[in-house]
Amino acid sequence: QLVESGGGLVQAGGSLRLACSASGEMFNSYVFGWFRQAPGKEREIVAAISWSSTGRYYTDSVKDRFTISRDNRNNTVYLQMNNLKPEDTAVYYCAAHFSGTYYPFSGFDSWGQGTQVTVSS
Repeated sequence: QLVESGGGLVQAGGSLRLACSASGEMFNSYVFGWFRQAPGKEREIVAAISWSSTGRYYTDSVKDRFTISRDNRNNTVYLQMNNLKPEDTAVYYCAAHFSGTYYPFSGFDSWGQGTQVTVSS
């Protein structure tokens, strides 16, 4: 089970830190991703992280602004979001995949309920 937290309303240029708490065993064997879905748009990958944190992926629009990380001792995955823009407004979802790689992104099969991020201009 995945539970997201940390969403909210922030002004452009501000920061938020999302957290995803995972229950169950073998957390270290899962890769994790953050996805988002804006109104009227398809869900898209934002960032992904390997089990060891050595592999990280970011979609182009968030590079140098967002950082994905994980704490394997506390079964938590984070998304630090800095310099937020109005176009970052979306519901953000945490997802997991029992695999050694986060490719393909369509392989993510466990999802949280989502947390709303709203960035005002």
